[in-house]
Amino acid sequence: MLTPTKIGPKPLPPLPRLRAFEAVGRLAGIRRAALELCVDHGVISRHLRALEEWAGVRLVGREQGRVVLTEEGRRYYARISVALREITGASVELLGRNDAHRLNIWCVPGFASEWLAHRLGAFQAENPGFDLELHPTDKSPDFNCYEADVDIRYIAGSTPISAVNISGGVRRFEIARPPVMAVASPSCTHLLSSVRAPADLLEAPLLHEESADQWRAWFTAHGIGIATPLPGPRLWHANLAIEAARSGQGVALANPFLLGDDFATGRLVPLCSEADGAETVQLGAYAFAARADRWQSPAVTKFRHWIKAETRSGQRGAVVLTRHQSCPGRHLPFA
Repeated sequence: MLTPTKIGPKPLPPLPRLRAFEAVGRLAGIRRAALELCVDHGVISRHLRALEEWAGVRLVGREQGRVVLTEEGRRYYARISVALREITGASVELLGRNDAHRLNIWCVPGFASEWLAHRLGAFQAENPGFDLELHPTDKSPDFNCYEADVDIRYIAGSTPISAVNISGGVRRFEIARPPVMAVASPSCTHLLSSVRAPADLLEAPLLHEESADQWRAWFTAHGIGIATPLPGPRLWHANLAIEAARSGQGVALANPFLLGDDFATGRLVPLCSEADGAETVQLGAYAFAARADRWQSPAVTKFRHWIKAETRSGQRGAVVLTRHQSCPGRHLPFA
């Protein structure tokens, strides 16, 4: 039986024990907590035992092989987790205020790997004093906890994104609303000689991201109703779907920011573009987000102006490109 430690002059347990307990409670697992804190799982277990000995009560138990918090553990976790978030937020804010040239960018993976990463060197050359960090992730940061200075997401839909609006202390603006086109490798294109209009792609091997929603929206934009599920593998990330298309596995949806020099080198060709009388389809926009109270900070301001200019240049090139390509049934480029 645990014996409670008498509360003396130091009623606060060591911070590493609190961090271990908070991570276990939040992640519901000792090994997951160990991975996040970059320590061995045995270290987490020792911290938990020491914390329980200090408290004199069980804080963690197991149910059907899962780590769970006891009633006392849940009560304690609810309070210390808030306190630790406050400590983290205050510390990051303090560091941020005294490091005006730090720039931590979170970004949707496809845009990060296929477009942004190749251009950050140019930004750094123009702004050599900035300390950059690029974090490709599907998860948006918690700006309240100062997890990032800037976040770039792809937001589906046609609603304009205005920098005038501030929501939850976060300000956004629309970086670009690029056209979305069907693309395939030249080898795959040769097998699709019957494709002369968007509806013909219903019989093609389609490559999806996390769901068929993008393809469904693309067909709908062309006036094509879909009554049955769309077949094809789900690859979750846009860059993975495009990579599968490059290797000849099927037809993917992409926008110019994800294609790099694929058209120029012949790795991919567009199917059913404006040259064939097809509609230009826009399914969403890339949005830039930052804390409203850091919108005018030197790092965020420089990066915001730079990416606005870069994406505008990319959009102009995309319009020219998509208007001069055509369906494989009419013309087979790179044959």
